[in-house]
Amino acid sequence: MREYIRIGAIALGTGIALLALAVAWTGFWDRSAPATARTVVIPQGATFAQITATLRKEGVIAHPLTFRLIAQVTGTQTRVEAGEYVFPAHQSTSEVLRRLVEGRAQIARWVTIPEGFTAAEIAQALASHGLGSATAYRSWFMNHSIDLYGTRTRNLEGYLFPDTYLIPVPGSPQEAARIMVDQFRRELPSDAEARARRLGYTVPQVITIASLVEREAKADDERALMAGVYYNRLKRGMPLQVDASIEYALPRHEAVITRADLALDSPYNTYRYRGLPPTPIANPGRASIMAAFYPRKSDFLYYVYKGDGHHAFARTYEEHSANVARYLK
Repeated sequence: MREYIRIGAIALGTGIALLALAVAWTGFWDRSAPATARTVVIPQGATFAQITATLRKEGVIAHPLTFRLIAQVTGTQTRVEAGEYVFPAHQSTSEVLRRLVEGRAQIARWVTIPEGFTAAEIAQALASHGLGSATAYRSWFMNHSIDLYGTRTRNLEGYLFPDTYLIPVPGSPQEAARIMVDQFRRELPSDAEARARRLGYTVPQVITIASLVEREAKADDERALMAGVYYNRLKRGMPLQVDASIEYALPRHEAVITRADLALDSPYNTYRYRGLPPTPIANPGRASIMAAFYPRKSDFLYYVYKGDGHHAFARTYEEHSANVARYLK
């Protein structure tokens, strides 16, 4: 009986030793993968199991079980960021994991830019992902322009399309701007120039209207109607009186526009100055851009927020006053 126990213990010990040797070989010594340099994109929200499967499919690792085991033992499963990575040829499984965790293999990071962000807010978002200085980004955005159907924009405010991007590491304001502006151009309707001309404006002016819609509207089904209100007021020579345009001119964000704010001497004060602001006041998404190019026709000249995600629209000042009394008690 003792002999069987001894033999079993030897077998168990041998098995453990062989397993340890196998893990050591597949994790630290085997460099058969990747056979050549590989570039891999890890999607946002990917689980560690999905990341492992992607690396195996792309030929970056040859031993997925070992890869997951090392990650579990070292507690690094949650330290792998989504993004784009490049892996040199012939890396061990542990080296691949270390490159992922330390970020040494990362060549681009995912950054999501929400609709309605200003250039300053986009600059801050890029900086928060470790892609450089917010000041440097904001300076580039506000001191460069693009040609849009024959009209030169004042800066890049309004033309940095909100979306999710892979931004190269290390961050470059010029490259980030190029990526977002290129996407903006792709999002314009195919007949943008003709549509703007029929509306009586340039494409940058229509984008300015889209930015007002983006910052004021809360429901997609009201965007085109709201754009129509702006065109109606412009046609009649009425001031736009858009609170969001004043907010853009203030040195800091204000949740509520005060009477003192209404007296602000700024071309962005659409209560004080008629016509459009000199530039967009934010970077609009596709829904607001399409609303500005394809406004809904109506006789409405006013609107007030009802508090349920929608606005009450009115044709006359009397109707508007009644709506204000009803919804802004």
